[in-house]
Amino acid sequence: MNDPATIRRLYGRRQGHKLRAGQAALVEDTLAGLSVPEDGPIDAPLLFGDARPLQLEIGFGAGEHLAAQAEANPDTGFIGCEPFLNGVVGALAHVRERALTNVRLHMGDALTVIERLPDASLSRVYLLHPDPWRKARHAKRRMVNHGPLDLIAAKLAPGAEFRLGTDDPTYCRWAMMVMNTRTDFVWQARGPADFLTRPADWPETRYERKARRQGHEVWYFRYVRR
Repeated sequence: MNDPATIRRLYGRRQGHKLRAGQAALVEDTLAGLSVPEDGPIDAPLLFGDARPLQLEIGFGAGEHLAAQAEANPDTGFIGCEPFLNGVVGALAHVRERALTNVRLHMGDALTVIERLPDASLSRVYLLHPDPWRKARHAKRRMVNHGPLDLIAAKLAPGAEFRLGTDDPTYCRWAMMVMNTRTDFVWQARGPADFLTRPADWPETRYERKARRQGHEVWYFRYVRR
């Protein structure tokens, strides 16, 4: 497996619009209690107090998919990683509104969390609408590259699932090219409908709705860890 230090992603700005007073208070009052520890090994007992299954979302946006999955699977622990402060605020609001107790958050690089988990400890990893880094010279910054995928594969249990969603044609082609070279993931599609139709247990996000309003196709990829 590649050294995680050599596969770091580069993210854009960490904050957009200025937080309103209520949003700032939400961060101040709740983020610390839901945050993944910054250092040391992490596992389900440390994060949730028991040996429940773990799922992880890389770049959860405003948190609606993360919250919907957590609400639908209360006995699973969910780890959400997002470097964008306004997205973290969105997730915190969903956690509060739905009274979720099975979510932990990391505001920063997902790889720094993934590398500290035990091998074969994740039952699912989500990568939904990642930054496409459309320019060829930026291709190495895409999360779908062998370095990050090596790390993700190591942490997924055999039979566990890696889900990728994108509405960017460049990223779609890139992902298919990269994933088709790997022997540790098995693509679950048997025909076009399998990656053009959103699975029933794949909650729609506002980003997907926006993409469709703009006339974009959305592709849904499901891979099982061999």
